[in-house]
Amino acid sequence: MKAIVLKNFGGVENLLYTEIEKPVIKANEVLVKLKAISINPIDVKVRNRQAPLAEDLAKYSPLVLGWDISGEVTEIGDEVTQFNMGDEVFGMINFVGHGKAYAEYVAAPAEQLALKPKNISHVEAAASTLAALTAWQAFDSYGKLRPTDKVLIHAASGGVGHFAVQIAKNIGAYVVATSSASNRDFVLGLGADEFIDYRSVRFEDVVQPVDFVLEAIGGANFQKSIQALKPFGTIVALPSGHTKEDEFKAQQKQLHACYFMSVYFSGQDMRHIASLLEKEVLKPHVSYVFGFDEMAKAHLQIETGRTVGKIVVKL
Repeated sequence: MKAIVLKNFGGVENLLYTEIEKPVIKANEVLVKLKAISINPIDVKVRNRQAPLAEDLAKYSPLVLGWDISGEVTEIGDEVTQFNMGDEVFGMINFVGHGKAYAEYVAAPAEQLALKPKNISHVEAAASTLAALTAWQAFDSYGKLRPTDKVLIHAASGGVGHFAVQIAKNIGAYVVATSSASNRDFVLGLGADEFIDYRSVRFEDVVQPVDFVLEAIGGANFQKSIQALKPFGTIVALPSGHTKEDEFKAQQKQLHACYFMSVYFSGQDMRHIASLLEKEVLKPHVSYVFGFDEMAKAHLQIETGRTVGKIVVKL
């Protein structure tokens, strides 16, 4: 089958097109013929060896990146009962591990997948995996966002952020969102109650104290976000690389909860995401769709750090 392997860590020139063996599924897996793949910042960070995960994946040869998939079931393992041949499924597979999604076929544990809602395309489904799971788990598993809460969501126009705004509003929270001025209408259109242009305004000076912060920037933004929190509030931080000083500042604030989260695969959570998509409570925004032969372009677009919503590669 066709696949894209990472020959060496580094630039996009290391993404090589080749033929590898089609996966042989285990009893708890299904073979999925891929229709679309979502590309995330973690893909680029692993490629550049800028994420700890890269060290774990370095032992694999061939190394095939990618975790977000949507496609059709073509083989079913002996222990799998929840899917049938021809089912359209989507999910985030084997994260954090060797996902092997940059290929025509992937062997996916059945417990990590959900049926694709019929009212969305494979492109939209692939977009609604890692990023949507991150937003949902931030509010449901790591922190507990309540209908009466006021939440500050950073990078609200990004992959995780644009899902987070919609999920928070569905929960019933009051949403304050940050992004650049050019994304104002997009973010308010998602349902945000307040918008802050982070380039022209210091959010920590203008936002009224909030109950919950979803921090997606990293660096100095973490401690600035703590300033915007009420005592005993909650902050969930997405980027890695937090410091002991960050933890100390959080403790000083007497926060109820402070988590540096890592998204995890969950079929139950994927089914919840599927239900939100089916009800059109959640709508993915896909800025770019690239062909399988344009993977380098997809990576370069992610590297700009200016993508609104999601990037998807279509097979």
